[in-house]
Amino acid sequence: MDMDQMLRQTGAIEAISRELGVDSATARAGASALLPSILSGFKNPVAAEDAAPAKSAFPALGGLGGLLGTIGGLGGGSLLDNVTSTEPTEVGKGNQILGEVFGSKDGSRAIAASASAQSGVEPSLLKKMLPILAMVAAGYVMKQASKGEGGLGGALGGILGGKPAGRSDDALARTEPANSGAILDDLIGAAGKFLAR
Repeated sequence: MDMDQMLRQTGAIEAISRELGVDSATARAGASALLPSILSGFKNPVAAEDAAPAKSAFPALGGLGGLLGTIGGLGGGSLLDNVTSTEPTEVGKGNQILGEVFGSKDGSRAIAASASAQSGVEPSLLKKMLPILAMVAAGYVMKQASKGEGGLGGALGGILGGKPAGRSDDALARTEPANSGAILDDLIGAAGKFLAR
């Protein structure tokens, strides 16, 4: 599953367009520029580097286990439903996720600035999209994981059996994952392991 399929399948572009009062082309350009960074951040959340591994609810997943615990506590798959419903999105939940993923508002600002250069969408609008897209991605991953979908390929093997990647103080290092579709599949697989614990 790739990002574009996820965005089409969930109706996220229409929801973002409606929520932020922008046309669908702007919403799609912003989402396409931001999602790779969000997915990469999910795989190696900054907050995990500050947490003690023994306190993780699922230590085999490293920092991803803590993030999945937070996502579950915020509603899991219902995060996606919150975004796609006709009610206003509870962006505070998305901001909590971003806090674990990028660590600080400075990290989110750097991601928005990089995405703006790539997409031509204003950074101020991208900053508003970030928590919404974090909720879309988190909710989607948890919904798919609860259905037993997702790959357990190479990147997940690195998460489960490998050494966690070192922290980069440059948030922009998270902006260009090798393959967002593979990362999405691996996140779904990891979430499935988390839910099955």
